[in-house]
Amino acid sequence: MKFKSMVKVLGMKSSSGTMDNGMVFDSTKVYVETPLDDSKGTAKGYATSEYNLGDSKEYARYSKLNFPFEAEAEMEIVTSGKQTKTVMRSLVPLPAPIPGKAA
Repeated sequence: MKFKSMVKVLGMKSSSGTMDNGMVFDSTKVYVETPLDDSKGTAKGYATSEYNLGDSKEYARYSKLNFPFEAEAEMEIVTSGKQTKTVMRSLVPLPAPIPGKAA
């Protein structure tokens, strides 16, 4: 099931290389502001959720932006048959607001 969501991107991190055993890795992690579950009255505020978004080239697309930034994310709920998770498929930054003039 795919859906779009407005998100606040707090940070991103790219990682690529080769491990000692020869396994190659290449990824970009996206850290999104996520409200804590306050339904039990034991939590309040926000935390971050981590999503994978392609390889380290994805990081280069966003590295020049000022963080945090607002974006539209295409998300998808997928399952292995036993576990369900939400994955990020794409991320489109929204135009930065233009600062208003002082009165």
